[in-house]
Amino acid sequence: MSESEPASYRIALVDDHAPVRAAFSSLLRSFGHRVAEHDSAEALLAHADLARLDCIVTDLQMPGMSGIELLERLRGEGCTLPVILVTAYVEETLRRRALLAGATCFLAKPFNADELLACLQRGNGCSA
Repeated sequence: MSESEPASYRIALVDDHAPVRAAFSSLLRSFGHRVAEHDSAEALLAHADLARLDCIVTDLQMPGMSGIELLERLRGEGCTLPVILVTAYVEETLRRRALLAGATCFLAKPFNADELLACLQRGNGCSA
Protein backbone atom coordinates (compact mmCIF):
# COMPACT_ATOMS: atom_id res chain seq x y z
CA MET A 1 0.00 0.00 0.00
CA SER A 2 1.41 3.42 -0.89
CA GLU A 3 1.50 6.31 1.56
CA SER A 4 -1.31 8.03 -0.35
CA GLU A 5 -3.68 5.07 0.07
CA PRO A 6 -5.78 5.07 3.24
CA ALA A 7 -5.22 2.20 5.64
CA SER A 8 -7.73 -0.64 5.60
CA TYR A 9 -8.75 -1.85 9.06
CA ARG A 10 -10.51 -4.95 10.35
CA ILE A 11 -13.24 -3.48 12.51
CA ALA A 12 -15.74 -5.13 14.83
CA LEU A 13 -18.94 -3.07 14.92
CA VAL A 14 -21.17 -3.62 17.96
CA ASP A 15 -24.68 -2.10 18.06
CA ASP A 16 -27.99 -3.58 19.15
CA HIS A 17 -30.02 -1.75 16.46
CA ALA A 18 -29.85 -3.52 13.08
CA PRO A 19 -30.55 -0.40 10.94
CA VAL A 20 -27.83 1.57 12.75
CA ARG A 21 -25.41 -1.34 12.37
CA ALA A 22 -26.17 -1.60 8.66
CA ALA A 23 -25.70 2.13 8.04
CA PHE A 24 -22.54 2.32 10.14
CA SER A 25 -21.13 -0.79 8.48
CA SER A 26 -21.88 0.62 5.03
CA LEU A 27 -20.06 3.85 5.91
CA LEU A 28 -17.00 1.99 7.19
CA ARG A 29 -16.94 -0.29 4.14
CA SER A 30 -17.21 2.72 1.84
CA PHE A 31 -13.83 3.78 3.22
CA GLY A 32 -12.34 0.38 2.43
CA HIS A 33 -12.50 -1.21 5.88
CA ARG A 34 -13.54 -4.79 6.59
CA VAL A 35 -16.39 -4.92 9.09
CA ALA A 36 -17.75 -7.73 11.24
CA GLU A 37 -21.12 -6.86 12.74
CA HIS A 38 -22.25 -7.95 16.23
CA ASP A 39 -25.60 -7.20 17.85
CA SER A 40 -24.23 -7.19 21.41
CA ALA A 41 -21.03 -7.03 23.40
CA GLU A 42 -21.65 -10.60 24.46
CA ALA A 43 -21.87 -11.71 20.82
CA LEU A 44 -18.57 -10.01 20.08
CA LEU A 45 -16.86 -11.73 23.01
CA ALA A 46 -18.36 -15.11 22.10
CA HIS A 47 -17.65 -15.06 18.37
CA ALA A 48 -14.86 -12.65 17.50
CA ASP A 49 -11.19 -13.48 17.25
CA LEU A 50 -9.91 -10.31 18.89
CA ALA A 51 -6.37 -11.02 17.72
CA ARG A 52 -7.54 -10.65 14.11
CA LEU A 53 -9.11 -7.22 14.68
CA ASP A 54 -7.60 -3.77 14.40
CA CYS A 55 -10.36 -1.90 16.20
CA ILE A 56 -13.76 -2.11 17.89
CA VAL A 57 -16.48 0.48 17.33
CA THR A 58 -19.31 0.05 19.81
CA ASP A 59 -22.49 1.74 20.87
CA LEU A 60 -22.43 2.89 24.47
CA GLN A 61 -25.93 1.94 25.59
CA MET A 62 -27.06 -1.59 24.79
CA PRO A 63 -29.07 -4.23 26.62
CA GLY A 64 -26.85 -6.51 28.66
CA MET A 65 -23.23 -5.38 28.63
CA SER A 66 -22.79 -1.71 27.73
CA GLY A 67 -20.01 -0.38 25.53
CA ILE A 68 -18.14 0.95 28.57
CA GLU A 69 -18.49 -2.38 30.36
CA LEU A 70 -17.11 -4.09 27.24
CA LEU A 71 -14.17 -1.68 27.18
CA GLU A 72 -13.48 -2.18 30.89
CA ARG A 73 -13.66 -5.95 30.52
CA LEU A 74 -11.26 -5.93 27.57
CA ARG A 75 -8.80 -3.72 29.45
CA GLY A 76 -9.16 -5.91 32.56
CA GLU A 77 -8.18 -8.92 30.45
CA GLY A 78 -5.12 -7.09 29.10
CA CYS A 79 -6.56 -6.36 25.65
CA THR A 80 -5.22 -3.07 24.29
CA LEU A 81 -7.27 -3.11 21.09
CA PRO A 82 -8.46 0.42 20.21
CA VAL A 83 -12.12 0.96 21.15
CA ILE A 84 -14.27 3.78 19.82
CA LEU A 85 -17.47 4.43 21.78
CA VAL A 86 -20.47 6.02 20.05
CA THR A 87 -23.56 7.35 21.80
CA ALA A 88 -26.63 9.48 21.29
CA TYR A 89 -26.77 10.13 25.05
CA VAL A 90 -23.75 12.22 25.96
CA GLU A 91 -23.18 12.41 29.68
CA GLU A 92 -19.92 13.93 30.88
CA THR A 93 -19.48 11.29 33.60
CA LEU A 94 -19.78 8.49 31.03
CA ARG A 95 -17.41 10.23 28.61
CA ARG A 96 -14.87 10.67 31.40
CA ARG A 97 -15.27 7.04 32.51
CA ALA A 98 -14.78 5.82 28.94
CA LEU A 99 -11.66 7.89 28.37
CA LEU A 100 -10.18 6.90 31.74
CA ALA A 101 -10.83 3.25 30.85
CA GLY A 102 -8.79 3.72 27.69
CA ALA A 103 -11.29 4.49 24.92
CA THR A 104 -9.59 5.75 21.77
CA CYS A 105 -12.51 8.12 21.09
CA PHE A 106 -15.92 8.99 22.42
CA LEU A 107 -18.22 10.15 19.60
CA ALA A 108 -21.59 11.79 20.06
CA LYS A 109 -24.30 11.01 17.49
CA PRO A 110 -24.78 12.51 15.06
CA PHE A 111 -21.19 12.83 13.96
CA ASN A 112 -19.68 13.28 10.53
CA ALA A 113 -17.56 10.76 8.66
CA ASP A 114 -14.41 12.87 9.10
CA GLU A 115 -14.73 12.63 12.90
CA LEU A 116 -14.97 8.85 12.67
CA LEU A 117 -12.02 8.62 10.29
CA ALA A 118 -9.95 10.82 12.61
CA CYS A 119 -10.74 8.44 15.47
CA LEU A 120 -9.68 5.45 13.40
CA GLN A 121 -6.34 7.10 12.73
CA ARG A 122 -5.81 8.79 16.12
CA GLY A 123 -2.69 8.01 18.09
CA ASN A 124 -2.30 4.28 18.31
CA GLY A 125 -5.69 4.16 16.61
CA CYS A 126 -6.53 1.12 14.58
CA SER A 127 -3.03 0.60 13.32
CA ALA A 128 -2.60 -2.87 11.92
